Order: sequence, then C-alpha cells, then structure tokens
Amino acid sequence: MGFRLGPEEIRYISLFESITGATVKDCLFDDHDESVVYVVKEGEVGLAIGKKGANLGRVREMINKGVDIVEYSEDPRKFIENIMRPAKITNVTITERTDKKRVAMVEVPKKDRGIAIGRSGKTINRAKVLLKRHHGVDDVSIM
Repeated sequence: MGFRLGPEEIRYISLFESITGATVKDCLFDDHDESVVYVVKEGEVGLAIGKKGANLGRVREMINKGVDIVEYSEDPRKFIENIMRPAKITNVTITERTDKKRVAMVEVPKKDRGIAIGRSGKTINRAKVLLKRHHGVDDVSIM
C-alpha cells in the first residue's frame, strides 16, 4: 500500500470487518454525499453484503452514512469495471503519456455515461482516487 489511512478510516474498517467478516483493502470517505466506500478483497463482496443485505444494513445503521462496496482486483481494467458498476464498460486502455503520467481511457456506451460519471462526478472521482492508490493510474477519462 502506497498510501496512509487515518485513525477514522482505520476505525471504520475495523467496524466493517467485525460486522461482515470481509477483508477491507481500502476505505474512502465521500464528504459530498456523506458516504463511505469500502474496497473489499476479491471474491468477498457477497460476504460483505450478507444475506439479503443484512451486513450492509447493519454497517449503515452503525455509522449513520451511506455505504458503497467495491471489489478489488489486481487487474486495473477489472478494478475500473468494479468501481463503475453497474455501467457497462466496453473497453479500458491504460497508456503512459510523455510526461510519465498513466491515464485510463474508459469506453462506455452513451446510455451508460451518466452512470459511469455519477452524480456531480462522484463515480469518476472515486475511480481516480482508488486507481491512483492501488494501480498508479494518474487520471481517468470517459469516452
């Protein structure tokens, strides 16, 4: 991990893991809409959500905030798909520009662009932060 979590994030992760049994790789606060994004270990989304959403409901109740769960992937393309779900991603190209910055170009059908970007840019901003932290991708563009 090339980033540091603060005491508040660590507290939220500890609570989430104790309620759900899922392993959290990252935690991100979205102050704009009062929610918390948990990045869980690959294959543990079902565990995190729980039967009929029970675990997710308990976490929401305990922290009194919205909760989003994103499944981690070592493959940055798959990770982008997970972050932007339920938008349909048709292609992801990661390139390195001349200034050494890595950029992900995400192709999305016109009808899914709004979902991929999110209200007030919430989803794309989340993708930018998480991809920078976990895969060293500096920017994300929707095409």
